[in-house]
Amino acid sequence: MGFVTPATLGDRGVRLVPLGLEHEGGLRDAAADGELWKLRVTSVPEPDQTRAYIEAALQMRAEGHRFAFAVTDEASGRVLGSTSYHDILPAVKRVEIGWTWYARSVQRTHVNTTCKLLMMGHAFDTLGCHVVGWRTDNYNFASQKAIERLGAKKDGVVRGHALRRDGTIRDTVMYSMRAGEWPEAKAQLLYLLDRHA
Repeated sequence: MGFVTPATLGDRGVRLVPLGLEHEGGLRDAAADGELWKLRVTSVPEPDQTRAYIEAALQMRAEGHRFAFAVTDEASGRVLGSTSYHDILPAVKRVEIGWTWYARSVQRTHVNTTCKLLMMGHAFDTLGCHVVGWRTDNYNFASQKAIERLGAKKDGVVRGHALRRDGTIRDTVMYSMRAGEWPEAKAQLLYLLDRHA
C-alpha cells in the first residue's frame, strides 16, 4: 500500500475524487472553458491530449510519484479542473501540491482555496506529512500569489529547471509549509472562505 492512497475529499460544494478515464470528457470541457492549454506556464492538456494526460497521471500513480484528483462540483458532478499530490517522498513524509488548474469560470472563486484546504488538511492531518511543497513557473505570477496567500514560504528559485510546453526553459519557484505552520494557515484559509461565503 502506498503512502498516498485513494481518497475522496469534500467541503463547501467541492469534491476531489481520484482522477480516472471516466473524467475525460469533463476534463476536456473544463480545459476548453478559457482555452487553458494556450497558457505557456501551465500543464493543461490540449483537447486531443486529455486521455493521454489522464493515462500519464494513472501511470505516475502506479509508480507512486503522483496522485491526481478530478475537482468536481458536488451538486452537479461537473468537472471543474484537476490537482495532484506529486513528488511524493514517503521516507521524509513530504508531498507537493501541483498540476493544478481550473476552468476559467471557477477561477477567483472559493474553489481553489477549498481544494488547498482539503489537500493540505489531508496531507498534514491524515498522512502525517512534515512538509507540503509547491512549485511554479517564475513567470506564473498569479500562481505565486495564490501559493503565498496559503501561507507557504518561498524556499528559492531553481534556475534552468524544466521545459515549458513551448520548448523554452523555465526557472522554478519553490515554496513549502511545515507541519507546525499548518494550524495558523488553516485558520486563515477558513477565515477567508467564511468571509467570502
